[in-house]
Amino acid sequence: MPALADEVLGLSIARAGGEETPVQALRRLFSPHDIVGIKVNCLAGRGLSPHPYLVDRLVGWLEEAGLPGRNILVWDRYDRELRAAGFTLSRRGANARCFGTESDYDWTPREWGSGGSCFARVLTDQITALINFGVLKDHDLAGVSAGLKNWYGVIHNPNKFHDDGCYPFVAHLAGHELIRKKHRLTILDASSAQYHGGPARAAQWTWPFEAVLASCDPLALDAVALSLIEAKRAEHKLPTLKAEKRYPRWIAEAARLGLGEAELARIERHSL
Repeated sequence: MPALADEVLGLSIARAGGEETPVQALRRLFSPHDIVGIKVNCLAGRGLSPHPYLVDRLVGWLEEAGLPGRNILVWDRYDRELRAAGFTLSRRGANARCFGTESDYDWTPREWGSGGSCFARVLTDQITALINFGVLKDHDLAGVSAGLKNWYGVIHNPNKFHDDGCYPFVAHLAGHELIRKKHRLTILDASSAQYHGGPARAAQWTWPFEAVLASCDPLALDAVALSLIEAKRAEHKLPTLKAEKRYPRWIAEAARLGLGEAELARIERHSL
């Protein structure tokens, strides 16, 4: 894992930020005065969540880029999910913190196009800049759970927005100003990826992709994730997501909203 972190994660972040090193890229993307929230996705537990070592390296590079440790927050929905994925919780102190939002949401719902939710107070009251740190996996309703789907973890009622393949809800939530104006970098831990049976971990449908993907385009990684999952499904002779009636139409809606690039031919990709 150290080699993966330093070579693959570091180079991915550097190239996403258009710089030579991850520290230079993060210094370009974030100010020392920012409160940076790293939203992880630990629903599936160990083996299909961002690896704590990778997140720790990211935190270290942010500190090298000039951010005080107290200005870095790693969070997800629940303490228990973070613990199950291998994270150590810390809510106070001068160093980077790691915690679940639990039930700490705004009292007043905010509308976001096709929905309305109370947002996590850590997002509304503290965080000024966001890093989306997800994984590469299939989702039994949304088709793909990689980048934008991770934002379901910042609202109090995500269960209300899974109808019709999560369309158009994923796109509309990601387009809310609380997320859109603060979101600066997306990272996917694809060291182990899953092409069927998600969002929970199903070992029989995972594969050792041994990659880390990163982009400053909030949508591009979802488009790439979709292509990778479909290719792996075809390799294993599984139906397409469209055939299973769970093709992620919300990707096109996110493109329509101007959240990023969804056309693979227009996405510049670099392999390490």
